[in-house]
Amino acid sequence: MGTFGGALEARQIDASNGKLTADVTGEVEQEEGVLVIRRIHVAMKLVAPEAARPTVERVHGIYAMNCPLYRTLHNAIQLTSSYELVAPAATA
Repeated sequence: MGTFGGALEARQIDASNGKLTADVTGEVEQEEGVLVIRRIHVAMKLVAPEAARPTVERVHGIYAMNCPLYRTLHNAIQLTSSYELVAPAATA
């Protein structure tokens, strides 16, 4: 999530102060009596205007290979991510 947020910030999309959050789900299987993590999915939510979608989509498509954790684990575990764009709350 940090690499994704940093890449967004570099493109002037604010991902700070709770605007970018994530839920992480891991899937575990048993292999010879030992629990083994097989899949991890990171579902991110970003509070940003709809106009940011093309940039967010582009960043989402390329950020993983710049993420140290992804680069370390992607050959051993299936790692996936998704994002949801959430419109900022209207201010009165």
